Amino acid sequence: MHFALPPRKTSQPPPYVRNSNLTAAAQRRRKQIQLLAYGVLGVLTLYLFFKAFRSFRVADAHEDGGSSIDGPQNIVLVTVFDHATMSKDYMAIVTANRDDYAARHGYKNFYTNTTTYLNLVDPSPSSWSMIPALRHALTEMSSSTFFWHLSADALITNPSLSLESHILQPLEMLMLKDIPVVPPDSVIHTFSHLKPARTHLILSQDIDNLAHTSFILRNTPFSAQTPDNWAHYFLDAWFDPLYRAYAFQKAENHALEHLVQWHPTVLAKLVLIDQRRFNSYNYATPPSKDPLTGNTRTHDSMWQEGDLVVNLKGCRDGAKRDCEEEMRYYFAKWMKEVDRLDGKKPDHDLRPLKTKPVRQD
Repeated sequence: MHFALPPRKTSQPPPYVRNSNLTAAAQRRRKQIQLLAYGVLGVLTLYLFFKAFRSFRVADAHEDGGSSIDGPQNIVLVTVFDHATMSKDYMAIVTANRDDYAARHGYKNFYTNTTTYLNLVDPSPSSWSMIPALRHALTEMSSSTFFWHLSADALITNPSLSLESHILQPLEMLMLKDIPVVPPDSVIHTFSHLKPARTHLILSQDIDNLAHTSFILRNTPFSAQTPDNWAHYFLDAWFDPLYRAYAFQKAENHALEHLVQWHPTVLAKLVLIDQRRFNSYNYATPPSKDPLTGNTRTHDSMWQEGDLVVNLKGCRDGAKRDCEEEMRYYFAKWMKEVDRLDGKKPDHDLRPLKTKPVRQD
């Protein structure tokens, strides 16, 4: 059926029917509110980002100091003796050498003995004692900034060189960047962008390994900005019972090499410098042939006049060498250098060293 006129619209439209003009206005207002909200959210995000970034930088500054290692530092020399293999005269020579150097530059000494940590180390080799000894030193002298661990079979031969002027202040120029961490061909390399301010561990390499008989460890005394101490973490990780039980061929040395290669937290704080800077050996390293490439490798390790340290590495490994006789030679040279610097002979007795004791197993 067809109607002559269209049906009349109801005077009460359904509630869901909206005026098209009102809908367009509401949509415009909604978009304006959304844009305003996005703008406020973006500004707030930028504010929070820059605030977090600034806090991070401030925390870094408190943790690592300034942009470089400047000025005098609070430094401790750590020496671990072995009473089972070292005579009293030998230890007296090393102690006199360390005491003179510390007094000359305003440093402190921390002396200890492997037997102190026997319960912690046994049944592992006693060479592991150096790690709890350093932990002990950090605890006893917690306000000090740098700890220099130097083997008891090493002697400081250039007493006029301070650690600040010789290593810490020129560290940026001394860094060996982007080289294999463990020679000769580790796939893990040192960082190419690490700055002195973020350095916590300073080491060198000999031709085959990390030369861990002389290294510098940076301490970060506890504060609100530095609640975690990286040096404590590093020593605890290195002394992990799993590593000691693994029986690495070179004990704590190989454990350290594993740690720096496979733990980025350690690698990120590590700096390598030339060996002769603070760990020269008293013998020349013979050339060796790389089995993979066939190339001949050479390495500069031999002590020369003017070097800071001479290290008698390996002098206790067999009967062919005598640590005390070798030490006596360099101690005499050190006395002459002290005489030249001070205008008088040091007050030390150079009588013949006693025969070294035999270890009782």
